[in-house]
Amino acid sequence: QVQLVESGGGLVQAGGSLRLSCAASGTIFSINAMGWYRQAPGKQRELVAGISRGGSTNYADSVKGRFTISRDNAKNTVYLQMNSLSPEDTAIYSCYARRFNSAEYWGQGTQVTVSS
Repeated sequence: QVQLVESGGGLVQAGGSLRLSCAASGTIFSINAMGWYRQAPGKQRELVAGISRGGSTNYADSVKGRFTISRDNAKNTVYLQMNSLSPEDTAIYSCYARRFNSAEYWGQGTQVTVSS
């Protein structure tokens, strides 16, 4: 099993920044991809950003140029630096970890609220 603990959410004004962290523990030796999804009220869940163990990244078009995902494999932690936040970024952000065999694990989510 893998446990994911997220931190860093909160309330910020439009144009501001937040940094999310997600620390993985447990049987993590075969974890490949980690990243973040988000879900806003009344909307479908969407992939925000992902990063492979080797450092390859992918982003949703809506966050490219504003968000940066990074990973510290020694600390088993993934980070999401979010800049130039807008109210449209308001959502619950959930961390995921995916093994090479495609098994997935999820964090409990952290609320990000951007006020206008």
